Amino acid sequence: MPTPPSQPSLIHAPADLCWPEGRRIALVFNIAYEMWTPGATSGVGPMGNVLADGIFDPNADSYGRYNAHAGTERLVRIMDRHGIAATLMTNGMVAAQNPDHLAGYAAAGHEIVGHGFAQNLLAPTLTADEDDASIRQTTDLIATATGQRPTGWISPRVTSGPQTQRRLVQQGYSWHGDVLDADLPYLQRFPEGDILAIPMTIDFNDLPHAMRFGRTPRQFVDMFFAALDGITAQPAETVILDIFAHGHCYGRPAAAWAIDEIARRCVARDDLWITSRGAINRHCRAAMAGASCTHR
Repeated sequence: MPTPPSQPSLIHAPADLCWPEGRRIALVFNIAYEMWTPGATSGVGPMGNVLADGIFDPNADSYGRYNAHAGTERLVRIMDRHGIAATLMTNGMVAAQNPDHLAGYAAAGHEIVGHGFAQNLLAPTLTADEDDASIRQTTDLIATATGQRPTGWISPRVTSGPQTQRRLVQQGYSWHGDVLDADLPYLQRFPEGDILAIPMTIDFNDLPHAMRFGRTPRQFVDMFFAALDGITAQPAETVILDIFAHGHCYGRPAAAWAIDEIARRCVARDDLWITSRGAINRHCRAAMAGASCTHR
């Protein structure tokens, strides 16, 4: 039987929470900066499938390598042009192999977030020691590259293992994004300390959009702004919206323009808080100070 996850006490964000200056919509641009261990490949490829039965697929391997070789750099340039601090979900392997690039992104103000040692090392499939090593190695490699330990973590596939979130507390993390079960952040109180769970929104992710559903970059843009118009037409509520772009998918020229268009149109609005999860963490912790616990 699998080990059940630790059950922390919870402290929820206040019902009247607003973002800074009374805004109701927080928008986070997430760039997936990823690598795979030797012999492993991206789970998707331009042919629409990867080779079965564990056969190494050079096509999928080359497709995934584009992420750290070219795609992430293009996406970061887009963010820089629009003055947006992106959330860079960064594998430990990336920090080990591209430390200078990562240091430059951090110095430019982008938030560097732990994202597992490699993209194929999914936390639920790891032993306790392997999961702990993935967190420790990734944290140390990012700190070595940038000069600062990351304070936030988003697991590959946004999927913690049974004890991952508790291990993040033990490693000094302030927040994680491995939850999908709420609209607003909530504090998890473990025996070792607290960590803020900041839910991810799944509606605007380039990989399933392109690879699973076969939609176009224009549809990605149109779907986002249709949703934004719909949300703003509803009674006001405080929400987080995420844009996800993977360097090997929408980091390519034929699709990166869609991320650019969303960024350009959003920075021209005054009703959005374009931010990072680190900033959301700080804002929510201040708003939740002194609140009492509940239980699952």
